[in-house]
Amino acid sequence: MQHVTVEPKLIETVADVTPTVLAAMSRTSNPRLKQLMESMVRHLHEFIIETRPTEEEFEYGLRWIAALGHHTHETNNEVVLAADVLGASTLIDLINNDGMQGETMSALLGPFYRGQAPACECGDCIARSETPGPTLYFKGRVTGVDGKPIADAKLDVWQASPVGLYENQDAEQEDFNLRGVFRTDADGRFHFTSVKPAGYPVPTGGPVGDLLRAQRRHPMRPAHIHFIVSAPGHKTLITQIFSDTPQALVTDVVFGAKTQIVGKFVEHTEQHPDYPETPLPFYSCEYQFKLIEGEPTYPVPPISGSKSGGHR
Repeated sequence: MQHVTVEPKLIETVADVTPTVLAAMSRTSNPRLKQLMESMVRHLHEFIIETRPTEEEFEYGLRWIAALGHHTHETNNEVVLAADVLGASTLIDLINNDGMQGETMSALLGPFYRGQAPACECGDCIARSETPGPTLYFKGRVTGVDGKPIADAKLDVWQASPVGLYENQDAEQEDFNLRGVFRTDADGRFHFTSVKPAGYPVPTGGPVGDLLRAQRRHPMRPAHIHFIVSAPGHKTLITQIFSDTPQALVTDVVFGAKTQIVGKFVEHTEQHPDYPETPLPFYSCEYQFKLIEGEPTYPVPPISGSKSGGHR
């Protein structure tokens, strides 16, 4: 749909505002920026005209947006969290990663990816400090959509502690607890040890928490482990492998759970020959990640690599 450029004029009525603003932006040199900003202005103005906010409501909304920045710091990204709980992050994810070529479905990066996790050997345990919860043995394989193994693929892994906190939020956990980077062997296989993940609440001490309470929504995420899987010549996969009840999955506060990435976490209540000395019960999970061909990229961490601890 083409929009006729309107010369700037003094605004006299509501009908004058949108075309005048669009005219002011009409000389934007970057065509994609021009498209995005024109569409955003049209939809924003239509929203305002439709809902007719009072001046007090508008001022409250501006304070809420400003508070997103005030609550974003080295251990928490409230802006990302807001995009997640409003469903915007999942829409962006599905638009760009629809899973229709046979690849593993993606999931949200989330607000707590730090980057810079230590390199690990296959079989290493990423629980670097005393961490409650049953032991989890996770193993898997990275292949192309054709099933051929991808050697030396990189898996960046992180998860929250079963107490409901990522280690950068918790002064009791060692730095980079429950985070690690693994590489696949010649057959595309990898394995590591951890603790079984548990569901946890997103941070509710800021403006996102205020919104959730006003909407009478719970803040819970289902149990999951984060993965970034990358390899030369393949599109980078950002995903989560879930383990929780059907109710917890369908009411994920950030709308991130998908059927394809629900893992099979097997509970072991008897000794197993592969893990003869592991206290009971323990869990195991096996998952195959399938990558499509493409240009590998890597996300910018939404929080810094430093740990200050104690923040939620």
